[in-house]
Amino acid sequence: MAPGDKSGQLRTWVSRARVRYFLLSICCLLPSLAGCETAGQDRARSFNEDGVYLFQRRDYGAASESFEEALRLQPKDPALLYNVGQCYDRLNVTAKAETYYQQCLEQDANHAPCRHALAVLWFRTGRAPQAEQFIEDWLAKDPKRADAYVEDGWRLRQEGSLNQAQARLQQALDLEPHNTRALTEMGLLYEVLQMPERAAVLYQRVLAEDPKQTDVTDRLNLLRQKKVGNPLPD
Repeated sequence: MAPGDKSGQLRTWVSRARVRYFLLSICCLLPSLAGCETAGQDRARSFNEDGVYLFQRRDYGAASESFEEALRLQPKDPALLYNVGQCYDRLNVTAKAETYYQQCLEQDANHAPCRHALAVLWFRTGRAPQAEQFIEDWLAKDPKRADAYVEDGWRLRQEGSLNQAQARLQQALDLEPHNTRALTEMGLLYEVLQMPERAAVLYQRVLAEDPKQTDVTDRLNLLRQKKVGNPLPD
């Protein structure tokens, strides 16, 4: 292993962690030992953090291994099911990604990132009608949920219905003014509408709410490179 090869070091750590997980499993079979559940939660958190680190570095295969180790400790955790699905999605293992997304939604029907990922997967694989029905059903079931309006705004943007998309996103923001996905989607829409100044303002609002939104940071930096200024008054 080359010095400074963090990804390789982490994979070695995963292998060792599996041994520790086996020992932990034995520990949990002993009824006299208290705190095993907490230890398992801590272990799952460590595996998840490792998976996030690897995913951010686009090592999706290794990330999936870490997330799946965490999932063995917490098999019904919707966030972990979604994370594993994201890895397989990036690896273009579509069937497995879809299975994990469905399992995630069985645990949390309103998991917005998972709903979006599944809709994107269906659009990408030629199943747009299925995605459309999926979104419409969510809106009908929960008409007061901002995330459902955001998803429909995204769908309408894909279809080129920009005015309708803007109206949907505004409905989402009326319900939840600080919804970062609604703000991001509205920013993307403004870029399509050739209003980059307004998009930049919205991206700044998103990052004020959540500085870890790397995709939004990238888009904002790109606009700044293009010397996009402040929006003019209407």
